[in-house]
Amino acid sequence: MDRRRNHDDRIRVAFPFAGSLIGGSHFSSLGLVKHLDASRFDPFVIVDRMDNPIADLFRDLGVPMAAAPRPIALHHGKHVSLRNLVSSGLAVPILSKFLHRHGIGLVHVNDGRTAAIWALPARLAGAKLVWHHRSGPGAWGLRFASPLLANAVISVSDFARGRVARSAHKSHVIHSPFDTQIRVDRRHMRDMLLTEINHGPSTRVVGFFGAMIARKRPLLFVEAIAALRRQHPGLPVAGAIFGEAVEIPVEDVTALAERLGVADAIHVMGFRSPGANWIAACDLLAIPAVEEPFGRTLVEAMIVGTPVVASRSGGNADALEGGRLGRLVQVDDADALAAGMAEALTCADVTDEMIVAARAAVHDRFGEHRHAEQVMSVYHDLFPAARPLSRPLRT
Repeated sequence: MDRRRNHDDRIRVAFPFAGSLIGGSHFSSLGLVKHLDASRFDPFVIVDRMDNPIADLFRDLGVPMAAAPRPIALHHGKHVSLRNLVSSGLAVPILSKFLHRHGIGLVHVNDGRTAAIWALPARLAGAKLVWHHRSGPGAWGLRFASPLLANAVISVSDFARGRVARSAHKSHVIHSPFDTQIRVDRRHMRDMLLTEINHGPSTRVVGFFGAMIARKRPLLFVEAIAALRRQHPGLPVAGAIFGEAVEIPVEDVTALAERLGVADAIHVMGFRSPGANWIAACDLLAIPAVEEPFGRTLVEAMIVGTPVVASRSGGNADALEGGRLGRLVQVDDADALAAGMAEALTCADVTDEMIVAARAAVHDRFGEHRHAEQVMSVYHDLFPAARPLSRPLRT
């Protein structure tokens, strides 16, 4: 039997994940797995442990799932150490045999950590490798490892793809998928949030969503809230920070808020799911991040009707169509971010026009079905026999 295919002649596609921290790549993969054509592709999820949050996220789909035979501790946002490289190298034959035993024909890695662990085992097992790139264009793996190991590279934006990968014929840009049918009772969620942070109904809540790492600029967000208060002292405003403390401790955020005199206005909420519900609770989403490849929260805000102010950096300008669907401001400038926030909160007519345009655009560009078809088109290039004969893929 061709080990690229399972017993009913479908291509078995492995989705390996590392660690237990849930991020945008996991929700994107979840949307893809849900919409793969089950007559041609058989998804198989690999996790470090069967009792961690990532396993729980995929469990309800009813897809086959297994724990990796040798988990390797690579941590989000941290460079791979020499010790990590040695551990990964020693695990290669074990992981390769695991893939072979489970009849994996294609391995789809969704972040740098899983690529570092599973790319070489995939190729040694005779499986095709799809390298899904979700970080910046300077990533070492994208520039040096993916050209050697990957059969295809998918980047979430043209910015993320970078100059090196752009020249390769096996490189594709496919935006991350979203459930564009999300419906949230914004008033109810807003009331819940205001009650939790103990603010009155006149308070305008600005949300920050994302892991608290340097690139996301949570400290700049605090500085911008302080600047907004200085610029508009009569505007009641609060900043709500949603996300796990990964590189930047909560204590650093609260200490900065104290020094700037806005401790009463900054609220660290922790990670919340589903995130779109809490984005809908906010009057505005602020994205001060730099070199953001393609932020999920930005698109989720467009879906639920929350206006966006973002740094003109990375994939933000692409997602917001150059400022047509949300405001873009100078990078690393707290005063500019605050001015953009003020415009969004006070210029209702312009903001409402942006919200309507964003909702219309998101349905055309970011639907889960469209994403799955685009990814399956990449799979088909690697396995032409799996291409359907009855109808062409939509483009």
